[in-house]
Amino acid sequence: MRAGRRVQFAKSGLLVQELLAAKRDLKLSRVLKRLAGYEVLILDDLGYVQQSREEMEVLFVLLAERYERGSVLLTNNLPFSGWESIFKDTMTTAAAIDRLVHHSVIVELNIPSYRAEQARKAKRAERVEPADSARADKPK
Repeated sequence: MRAGRRVQFAKSGLLVQELLAAKRDLKLSRVLKRLAGYEVLILDDLGYVQQSREEMEVLFVLLAERYERGSVLLTNNLPFSGWESIFKDTMTTAAAIDRLVHHSVIVELNIPSYRAEQARKAKRAERVEPADSARADKPK
């Protein structure tokens, strides 16, 4: 980006679908090679995607290919103990976590969700607004 690094940002669900389509079309190695050209791969919202076994497999292949070859930055709403819902079985989950945490820095943010807070503020503003406009219509 600014420092001249090649970085790719992707929503996890969309990238998994791209990998799955590439696998179906026998082009998975070509897509993995393209992704290998990025120094950093940012996968957003990993925990929101509940993949099928086939989708989980292509995600695992991606993580295995990037292991010790390129950086992966993940955003996830699940603790590691909940990752079996993503990778479907204990062994694959453990292998994926092992590859991700080796040589890694884990930043855990225990803060309120920015999006949830913005939604609460918008809801409060909606409730206040009609009351204010009703008062403005009344004669003094």
